[in-house]
Amino acid sequence: MRIGRRQFLAGMGAGAAAVAGPWRIAAAAGTPIVLSAAPGRAQLAPPDMAPTAVWAYSGTTPGPVIRVPQGGRVRALLRNGLAQPTTIHWHGIRIAHAMDGVPGVSQPPVEPGAEFLYDFTVPDAGTYWYHPHRQSWEQQARGLAGALIVEEPEPPAVDHDMPVLLQDWRLDETGAFDARGLGSMHDFSHAGRMGNWTTVNGEGEATWAVRRHERLRLRLINAATARIYTLAVDGLEGWIIAEDGMPFAPQPLPPRLVLGPAQRIDLIVDVTAPEGEDAALAILDRQGAYAAVLMPVSGVARPAPALAPTALAPNPVNLPGSLAGAATARLRMEGGAMGGLSKARLGEQTLDIRELVAQGMAWAMNGVAGMPMEPLLALERGRTARIALVNDTAWPHAMHLHGHHFQEVRDGRTGGPLRDTLLIGPRESAEIAFVADNPGDWMLHCHMAEHMAAGMMSWIRVA
Repeated sequence: MRIGRRQFLAGMGAGAAAVAGPWRIAAAAGTPIVLSAAPGRAQLAPPDMAPTAVWAYSGTTPGPVIRVPQGGRVRALLRNGLAQPTTIHWHGIRIAHAMDGVPGVSQPPVEPGAEFLYDFTVPDAGTYWYHPHRQSWEQQARGLAGALIVEEPEPPAVDHDMPVLLQDWRLDETGAFDARGLGSMHDFSHAGRMGNWTTVNGEGEATWAVRRHERLRLRLINAATARIYTLAVDGLEGWIIAEDGMPFAPQPLPPRLVLGPAQRIDLIVDVTAPEGEDAALAILDRQGAYAAVLMPVSGVARPAPALAPTALAPNPVNLPGSLAGAATARLRMEGGAMGGLSKARLGEQTLDIRELVAQGMAWAMNGVAGMPMEPLLALERGRTARIALVNDTAWPHAMHLHGHHFQEVRDGRTGGPLRDTLLIGPRESAEIAFVADNPGDWMLHCHMAEHMAAGMMSWIRVA
């Protein structure tokens, strides 16, 4: 595959790339980490262009990488320096309901000038992330996101352990954040807000110097509001070892990796490109392949590649096992452009599609736009549940369940990796099963932020 640098906005020359510092760390013990959500500036576009106005956590986008040992405690103080309310959702972490960060469900929104202390323990090792859950179609699009890494007691032997947090930006020809159309019904009713520039760990032209036969752990995180990334590697060989934080036996790296919004994939890769050449993590799109991370090879880490990795220890998640007696539900996704939605219930009213659009709604699930008044399922603690997800729309959706991990159901049986976010294509269906062992009210929604805002929300209740 031929991989080059992406041209900025398909017409402007790329500037020189700076060496990345992707393993920025914030300690998560004792004194709280302060995450100040506030306007800032970041050099997203090539360096010969002006910095971009962004919204950042503690002055950076993405925010500080938080690392904590499995079973450890996170204490993070959110200070809201924005002109609108916000929260932080700790995506994929099975934590207490009060710390989930969903305004109106688990906590009141944090108003401008106010603060909120998140304090929780992390039961599962793996790759997770944090982001707003209030007006995320804007707050996340402007830069509010960060990696949360929960380290295994016995991590795999690698030379570097690096988050690879992908953000999708819509910039104008000067490199400024393009606020035109932000929150537009076109984006809400189609694929979501698509950008024209990708950064990795805040860099538009990430370049990481590596050595031949060096072993890397790459923690891929899709922090885009809506973009589905198709990724490939060149000059690297290796394995997938986890998805959405949950480990499994190492699987050989396929030719392409598909990463929906909010999903994560952990890789262990060895640098196989010769000295003097480049390895790369590439993004594939309609224009071809371009480097998200370019890795010039200089020096040799060891004479030959290391031995294949062994499986990481499983996380303490209750697997659904037998589905006999499971509670069941069906969730049908409707609407969007070319979806044929004629009417849906919004609150206590049934509105036709024009009335729905006037209220900012374009999607429905089970005939309801926005958060329904009753849960999709009301479950006693410890009950196994299975939910059929039916995508009766012309667009893909990344369905995310809070507070739990699930397995897919195939041929009436559970199996495969545990996930917290599942990408479902247009006119496709899937079925998930999980043990409802985390008490509280938990959202089940599309993680295309624009789709969620325009109606794709539901919830379950665990007693």
